[in-house]
Amino acid sequence: MTKASIVGAGLIGRAWAVVFARAGWEVSVFDPDAATRAGFAAAVSADVAVLERAELVADGKAIVARITVAETLGDCLAGTAFVQENGPEKVEVKTALFRDLDALAPPEAILASSTSAIVASLFTEGLAGRGRCLVGHPVNPPHLIPLVEVCGAPWTDPAVVERAVEIYRAVGQSPITAHKEMEGFVLNRLQGALLAEAFRLVEEGVVSAEDLDLTLTDGLARRWSFIGPLATIELNAPGGIPDYCARYTGFYKRLAASPAGPEVYEEAQVARLLESWPHAAEPERLAARAAWRNTRLAALAAHLAEAPKAG
Repeated sequence: MTKASIVGAGLIGRAWAVVFARAGWEVSVFDPDAATRAGFAAAVSADVAVLERAELVADGKAIVARITVAETLGDCLAGTAFVQENGPEKVEVKTALFRDLDALAPPEAILASSTSAIVASLFTEGLAGRGRCLVGHPVNPPHLIPLVEVCGAPWTDPAVVERAVEIYRAVGQSPITAHKEMEGFVLNRLQGALLAEAFRLVEEGVVSAEDLDLTLTDGLARRWSFIGPLATIELNAPGGIPDYCARYTGFYKRLAASPAGPEVYEEAQVARLLESWPHAAEPERLAARAAWRNTRLAALAAHLAEAPKAG
């Protein structure tokens, strides 16, 4: 049985453990926080139960049985083929973590980071094994949303990138390859552009926060859940994408000439946005909403698994 090592056992690490165990891998998990390690088994069992209820997996107990919690990083990495790091989003933390991973993991193991925005060259340059290091950025939660952005540093061995893509695909994910390093990679650059405009529209009083979200959930996201923005515009003009661009990019050019700027995230602007958001950030409510989201994502995954692929 092939072994994967999950370093960092928070929300993302826990989901990665499910991804690999669901695919039949042996999974070893390590987190430096003892309380996180102690609560891991119950938390991952709850995650797998969601998959069972949606009939996405047949034997949840077998999945959980393939996951063990290690007491040391060395034990977690022993005999591993693939390491998925899920530490804090700080360059200095990832630099130290990857120094340890490179020293302790078998030399043939791939070292992947779940970082959302930090390019691998910022934390792997000084490593002897830097050629096996890359980013494998998932979407939260990765056991329910399959996309993984794979991006190497300039010195990452291209064969390692190819092998990582093959592994992610083999464990049921949908990997895409970013061919050059760029902060935020692909997904968060797209999400960031949309979020900035969303913040501006709410902060300037154009629309309420809840109606802004409704614009996505009952509008754009309905299409984007199964076809992307380019495939969408291909169907929005009789002559496909060339026709769409000829018809509609005039006003898009005007919009692009005055994009939302970084000021939308300043404290005063965020405060005005929060005035329009009617929900308090209470831990109990957030936990309940996350559970509801995961249940709905599982139902969507089950539906999409049976839907025919578009040609």
